Amino acid sequence: MARVVLAMSGGVDSSAAAYLLREQGHEVIGLFMRSGATEETACATGAGLLPIVNAPARKQGCCSASDAADARRVADALDIPFHALNFADAFGRIKDYFADEYLAGRTPNPCVMCNNWLKFGRLWEFAQQVGAEFVASGHYAQVRPLSDYDPRSAAEAPLGLFRGHDPSKDQSYVLFGVRRELLRHLLYPVGGFTKPEIRELAKRAGLRTAEKPDSQEICFIPDNDYGAFLDRYRGSQETAGDLVDTSGTVVGTHRGYQHFTIGQRRGLGVTFGEPRFVIRIEPESRRVVLGKKEDLGRRQLTADRLNWLMDDVPHRFRCTAQIRYQHTPAACDVELTGDDELRVDFDTPQSGVAPGQAVVFYDSDRVLGGGWIR
Repeated sequence: MARVVLAMSGGVDSSAAAYLLREQGHEVIGLFMRSGATEETACATGAGLLPIVNAPARKQGCCSASDAADARRVADALDIPFHALNFADAFGRIKDYFADEYLAGRTPNPCVMCNNWLKFGRLWEFAQQVGAEFVASGHYAQVRPLSDYDPRSAAEAPLGLFRGHDPSKDQSYVLFGVRRELLRHLLYPVGGFTKPEIRELAKRAGLRTAEKPDSQEICFIPDNDYGAFLDRYRGSQETAGDLVDTSGTVVGTHRGYQHFTIGQRRGLGVTFGEPRFVIRIEPESRRVVLGKKEDLGRRQLTADRLNWLMDDVPHRFRCTAQIRYQHTPAACDVELTGDDELRVDFDTPQSGVAPGQAVVFYDSDRVLGGGWIR
């Protein structure tokens, strides 16, 4: 068996992953990644961020001191080495990205960046330093051979990234950005289980995290006040402006366009006789455009900063695409329009296409790759 560095967040999923890896005979080294901050946390699960206006403080996500303590206790119970390392510089890069995107009128997805830069970037660097062959996490996804009948050895057969077995917990969307050459070095032990099965396994193993609630999906800022975070992190910004309808008529004002994202319905600051949604954000004019639900539909998008998990990407191909974490994959045609850009044409209009979010392409359950929506 192999030496494996496991990202331990203090939750039930990574705790169960540690147990499974140990039971498989691997030499497991647990690693908790500290953010170096006390007031903010960084993400481990999945979705893009949605502003919550005047939301009450909630339990912190991963990376808190209590999570570190839980991770250490699980490691002690399983008798595996455990390290807590300070990744403040890398978390600072994520915060910079988060602030830059919101102030540019886009909707960031720091969870994808956390996976790209930390869990399967810096974590892999650490694994190589300690002579580990694999890195692992508690994500609900799977890496497996592309064919069950490949005559080559397991070490040579081509691998792909696939959805997790539990469709309600699948996290393959937020993993699309991993480097293809790393697939052979990634382990997702819980990916073949459902969430209830993982909780039951953790309970049988006597792990203290068996009943621990999942960390919240919006976990970059504990109080969910993104405007306050941006004020602290970047200083007060001149982002207030007008709320307008699709014809350009002013219907109200807002305190800053960074408080909005495409598809948002609540917290608009104005009321109508029927629901209205954020259709478009225009940072140059500071306008936030509101419209009806049908105005949200888009049949086409463009994306760049592509990452492919397959060989020989066709110039044009048919697949399904997912435009946010919990979006139902939609049938589409994809056409490469440059070395690092493409266009997606959906069969039917898709609601809430948000610049700054990822679009991820699938062939059935296999992740083909993805990019960032412009």
